[in-house]
Amino acid sequence: MARPVLVYDGDCGICTKLSRLVTTRLRARPTDFAVTAYQDADLATLGLTEEQCDAALQWVGADGRISSAEDAVARALLSSRMPLRPLGALLRVPGMHSLAGVVYRWVARNRHRLPGGTPACSMPAAQRPT
Repeated sequence: MARPVLVYDGDCGICTKLSRLVTTRLRARPTDFAVTAYQDADLATLGLTEEQCDAALQWVGADGRISSAEDAVARALLSSRMPLRPLGALLRVPGMHSLAGVVYRWVARNRHRLPGGTPACSMPAAQRPT
């Protein structure tokens, strides 16, 4: 069984900063789950497409099950160190799950405006400078 993988958009400044936070602060141990930019990942092996990864954060569980957006955030928190695990469980509660989806979509639409965001964050992957 492979370990879980959190897949983010490596072209996005916000995503990259948050991935560093996950890597250095959220995981209890580096072996808990991998964190990688989709641009560096073997997407076919993970069962993902560039379109999925460009649209939202992805979590590929050890069983191969894929979770996206706020569900990926919840899975990552559930696999993180205490005291963050209860937050992951809270994000799965029906009312909170809906609210998490609204917040996730707002952040995704506005990531280029947030601290650390870049103009590339607002462009679809196919239009970003290489």
